[in-house]
Amino acid sequence: MLKRAGEEACRAAAARGAAPVPHMALLLAGGDGTRLRDLTREVAGRPIPKQYCRLLRGSSLLEATLARARRFSTRADIRVVINHDHLELAREQLRDLPEDSIFIQPHNLDTGPGLLFSLLQIERSTPDAVVAAFPTDHYVEDDGAFIRYVRRAAAAIARMPDRIAVLGAAPDRPETGYGYILPAGAAGMGEGIFNVEAFTEKPDLPAAGAIIARGGVWNTFVMVFRLSRMMELLARFAPEGFGPMLALRDAPEKAADIYASLRAWNFSTHFLARIPRHLLVVEVTGVGWSDWGTRESIERTYRTLKLVPFWNRSRAVSRQAAG
Repeated sequence: MLKRAGEEACRAAAARGAAPVPHMALLLAGGDGTRLRDLTREVAGRPIPKQYCRLLRGSSLLEATLARARRFSTRADIRVVINHDHLELAREQLRDLPEDSIFIQPHNLDTGPGLLFSLLQIERSTPDAVVAAFPTDHYVEDDGAFIRYVRRAAAAIARMPDRIAVLGAAPDRPETGYGYILPAGAAGMGEGIFNVEAFTEKPDLPAAGAIIARGGVWNTFVMVFRLSRMMELLARFAPEGFGPMLALRDAPEKAADIYASLRAWNFSTHFLARIPRHLLVVEVTGVGWSDWGTRESIERTYRTLKLVPFWNRSRAVSRQAAG
């Protein structure tokens, strides 16, 4: 039903003589991955940000996210934000993308500046875009099913363009390292799409359990939104982070100087948690999603797949040889 609604919106736009709204994928690859440096040193031979590390054997998390995003957007409509000091790693893994598709921020200041830095660049060329934001440190077992949920979110935004749609994964345990979304009533757009009562970032264990007991879901940080609406909401609800970055609109070449005066801020804590009534949550099940923010979460996924992490196998072989 939602897919049909999106198609009807495109047909209506064409009938009015308007071009269909471009759907862009934004890959968020600006994190430093400091918590996993010991693991990435084992795997890559040097400590590198986790999104560039081949924790999947065949591909890195960034490469896997890029392949996933290509199911949603065309190659021409994919953008990636990275840090300047990751440029060498990123170029090798993003060689199939045009250079102007890669946004290079001076350094990492958490998710708020990284996301806004990217949106300001997209705004210059495509201010009417619908954007799907994808973190690049997540594992997804079933990409096809996951992207169907992203498309449902995009169709929901076509009908309710004043909202931000966030994918929420069904939890199987209390987890203090994740954000939580508490759904409210159904949004009237089909099964599994809800208004939002509350957004809580990284609660303690008792609070996480209580949220789950009330039907709460994990925040995947995969979001779909109209760019113009996102900018309006940021200006209204996160002015302390939004305002200082507006200098980039007029002087993008001065990004390094502008960044030197900025403070780090977290997009979930300082923005999403403030705007629950402006959110929709699309509940995601059966896709094998996991945030690979810690070694424990990565090795839990391997256990679920009944696999032994290849770095643990290598260590076991080394111990046997030494013995």
